Formats: sequence, structure tokens, C-alpha cells
Amino acid sequence: MRRVRAADAAWRAGGRPTTLELVHVDRDPKLCAQLMDAIGELGASAPATLAGFEALDGAAAKDGVLDAKTRELIALAVAVTTRCDGCIAVHSAAAARAGASKEEVAAALSVAIALNAGAAMVYSARAFDAFGQQPTSAG
Repeated sequence: MRRVRAADAAWRAGGRPTTLELVHVDRDPKLCAQLMDAIGELGASAPATLAGFEALDGAAAKDGVLDAKTRELIALAVAVTTRCDGCIAVHSAAAARAGASKEEVAAALSVAIALNAGAAMVYSARAFDAFGQQPTSAG
């Protein structure tokens, strides 16, 4: 929380939050806006990349199979599994705007928690197998 307050003070003073301060973007709407500004600056320098990202983002919403709330609940769970603070900020706000309840968000996040536990189990099995393939030391 201390980092968020420091970033907010820097914002009010006309400065820019540091990358470390932006890690807490999910806790402060001003930092979310700052992140969007930074993405815009990146897009100005790499317009094709930003256009490609926007095309992907737009395509995911166009098919109409999933409603906005369901898409945002999925996006929020994926944001957790990919550990993207900016994504958490954007998609938690979008889920709220789409009418998601606390219970629905908790259910989606429970899936993310289970998925991460499953991934840890899979990679643990791989690590254990890799260890088992190592030559044993004498003695």
C-alpha cells in the first residue's frame, strides 16, 4: 500500500509513477489510467503492434457467443494466472461494469486458483522426472 501512496503523490506532483509503483495498478484507478497512457505511448512508437493487439482484443468480443460479463470473468481469471496486474485492473473494472457479482468473481478466481495449483502439479511432475534422469552421484 505504501507504493500506491507514493505513486499517487508522484502523480499529483506532476511526476510519473515508476514501473515498480505500477505493479500496484490494480489498487488505484489513477495508476490504471497511467498504465493506459504508457500503453498509448508504446503504441505511438509501435503502431502495428498496438493495432494487432486491438484487433485480437476486438475479435474476441465479436462472435457474440459469450456475453460481456462472462468474457470479463474469464479475462480476470486469466489475468490472475498470467500474473498481470494491469490486466487485473482493467478486467476487474470491466467485470464490475458488466454486472458481475462478488460471488461470480470469486467463482472465476477459484477456477484460476485451481488451475494454478494444477499447473504447479504438472511442472512438479516434470521437475521430478528431470531430476530422476540425472546421473546419480557415487557414494
